Order: sequence, then structure tokens, then C-alpha cells
Amino acid sequence: MHPRHDTFPGEAFLRVAADALGWCGASRTDPVPLEGMRERYLAGYSFRGRDRCNFQYAILAAAAICGGAEPDLLDEVAWWQTDDFWQYAMYAAVAFVRLAANRTGVPVSQVCRELGNTGPAGGEHAE
Repeated sequence: MHPRHDTFPGEAFLRVAADALGWCGASRTDPVPLEGMRERYLAGYSFRGRDRCNFQYAILAAAAICGGAEPDLLDEVAWWQTDDFWQYAMYAAVAFVRLAANRTGVPVSQVCRELGNTGPAGGEHAE
């Protein structure tokens, strides 16, 4: 499923993360704190050194996509010299889905269902 020297499925995971961020209504006027995301939403995982930087890149790339920017994923991850970008993008998607659930007070399963039913989010979820 994961071709070498390609950002798929990582780019798909980043779009899920970006959609979750948009779904919960995060915006310039109502931002979500990114500090401590791993501790809050991925407590069972510890990233150290380069892993921490790679995870941070995936979080920031998803936020950029949500804001309308298109990061140059292939150029960025090429220097990692590994084909594990998709894993960090997946962790970012999990963290942002959990953040969206927490921010809106709904179960994670509902966030997933609504993201799956509506496609890319452009605003707050349906009540």
C-alpha cells in the first residue's frame, strides 16, 4: 500500500487531520493550542529526537493544509531517508481527530463518522 519515495498514504492521513481541524471550528480567531498535543492525544507514544521533529512536521503540515497552504511533502520527507512519513501523518490524524472530539464534546466515533460522511470540512460540525 505504501510506495517507496512517495508520500501516499501520508498525504491522505494529513488531509484527514486537516479535515478534523476544520471540522471542530479551529480558525485564526478561535485557534487550538498545538503545544502538548502528543501528551494530550497520544499519551501512549513517546517521540524522541528525529521522531519528535517528524511528528511535529506532520502536525504543522496538517494545520497548513487546513489553512489552505499546500506543503511540499515530497521535498521535505526526502531528506528523512526513510519511508515512514505515513506513520507520522497517521499519528497526526489520530491526534487531530481526538482533539476535535475533545473540543466539541462528542465521541471520537462521531467525528470519524461525520468526517467520512461529509468529506473535507470547511467549518464546524453539524449538531
